[in-house]
Amino acid sequence: MKMTFEDMQQFLQEHFPQGAQYGELLELADAQATMRLPVGDQHLRPGGTVSGPAMMGLADVTVYAALLSRIGPVALAVTTNLNINFLRKPRSGADIIARATMLKVGKSLGVGEVSIFSDGDPEPVAHATMTYAIPPAKQGEHK
Repeated sequence: MKMTFEDMQQFLQEHFPQGAQYGELLELADAQATMRLPVGDQHLRPGGTVSGPAMMGLADVTVYAALLSRIGPVALAVTTNLNINFLRKPRSGADIIARATMLKVGKSLGVGEVSIFSDGDPEPVAHATMTYAIPPAKQGEHK
């Protein structure tokens, strides 16, 4: 593991402070991350369900954290593909939790998956897969 939980929190605060609107880091392990989005009115769509963009943002930042736990603080790793399936309506009034795992991390690409749950419900409300482009290491950097 290239980044500790504390390292990741500091990195996100310094390099991606706007990411806090997409959730808060709960757990970090090698190539795995868990985040929570405290659902507020700004995350809801008509009908009172959590919006797709809110779930996509949470999924994206959670996979980003899982990737960086493996490769280290690479700020310019970027999403190149995100595919999400919305499986069921999130529970009303509950935060949403995302659990991400990297499936493969190579030199230039990382592929991960994330399941999103309503807090306290074991059935996922959404599942996403995504690919991240990893920039080449600068001369003198080691992975």
